[in-house]
Amino acid sequence: MPDTVNLRKLLDHLAPLLGDRLSTAEAIRKHHGEELTHYDLHLPDAVAYPLNTEDVSQIVRLCHHHDIPVIAYGAGTALEGHFLATRGGITLDFSRMDRILAVNSQDLDCVVEAGVTREQLNHELRDSGLFFPIDPGANATLGGMAATRASGTNAVRYGTMRENVVSLKAVMADGTIITTSRRAKKSSAGYDLTRLLVGSEGTLGIITEITVKLFGIPEAISSAVCPFSSLDGAVNTVVETIQMGIPIARIELIDEISVDILNRFSDLEYPVEPTLFMEFHGSETAVQEQAEMVESLARAQGGHGFKWATRPEDRTKLWKARHDGFLSARAAFPGKDFWLTDVCVPISRLAECIQETQKDIAEAHVIAPLVGHVGDGNFHLVIPYDKKNAQDVAKIEQLNARLVSRAIRMEGTSTGEHGIGLGKKKYMAEEHGPALAFMKAIKKALDPTNILNPDKIFDL
Repeated sequence: MPDTVNLRKLLDHLAPLLGDRLSTAEAIRKHHGEELTHYDLHLPDAVAYPLNTEDVSQIVRLCHHHDIPVIAYGAGTALEGHFLATRGGITLDFSRMDRILAVNSQDLDCVVEAGVTREQLNHELRDSGLFFPIDPGANATLGGMAATRASGTNAVRYGTMRENVVSLKAVMADGTIITTSRRAKKSSAGYDLTRLLVGSEGTLGIITEITVKLFGIPEAISSAVCPFSSLDGAVNTVVETIQMGIPIARIELIDEISVDILNRFSDLEYPVEPTLFMEFHGSETAVQEQAEMVESLARAQGGHGFKWATRPEDRTKLWKARHDGFLSARAAFPGKDFWLTDVCVPISRLAECIQETQKDIAEAHVIAPLVGHVGDGNFHLVIPYDKKNAQDVAKIEQLNARLVSRAIRMEGTSTGEHGIGLGKKKYMAEEHGPALAFMKAIKKALDPTNILNPDKIFDL
């Protein structure tokens, strides 16, 4: 925890700088120290609300001088304890840095502050004919999405944040402000600092502005729901769709447990079977051709009862139900804690990985609804349990460990999009081997006193 004397000196310096934008109130600190899933409460010593990059720079410079941890906070939707103040310190809440600074329609990009949310950005773009496609489900901030290398339902067609961030403005550990690149579509000038900071979870620098790619709103959009007689049939349809190069925009797998939960929560009537939610983007002709091809593949794998949604309000209802997966699980299991985990494997190993995982879940005698952005080999488990029950905790930890080891054995990764945070760092050595030492060397070089979001990704 921070040295008490240094912390008091820091707060004395920050108070006149920030005024009522600095809070030590317990309720505010608790709000910023509480995670959505199974992690324990970790309160920061104070919460600061910067208004611009210069504010962030001044705060970080003072934290660096007094050796006090500093943690960035976006919308609080991260799932692996990324923003928890495990050593106390100052949490930077970016909710007041929410300006869209520039929309460069001709260049298909825009510049936003870190506190802008994806829904806010798309609302602003609604009359421009453009949109930002990355959709992790939650209405996350773009700063947080860049920091965690978020992806989501559209990643199979449009990529992840890694592919869609053009440039970043960031404050480094000593308070220095840097811009990682220009807006040119490509560059060979020096190290790729943009990609270094994307996915670094606030441990190398604090992102304050992001330049992201934009895309034209498709001429036609059509969504479909297709139940299957077996989970294998649904997964095989996904694999065949991707291997055939059909440019599907979204293809989401929901197992029968999840379908039942969604039906009850969202007042739907889908058959309680493994189900694919799909979306197609393009011209009227292209969308029809894509849909017909996928429907043919699905029928051959036991898919049946396609339901189409072409009206915007119907598509919105469909995808809102999908995004409400965690909320629906919480409603279905009141009083339970939740362990959310994800892995990602090469698409050729997806069916095998899901089959082994389902068998493992059954043998462990736990309930673990499965959903996934399976078009890129990524799936999630939402596991209700009691964290006050030691046997329950041990059982879930072991199940999670086997899931991760299985994915790594299949040349996959411990996390496709949730990130490492606190929860997955124990698997970093298994996944990365000697490369982990070089990651630690980068961290030590850029943040030698370890004040930027300490204890995340790995321990020093």
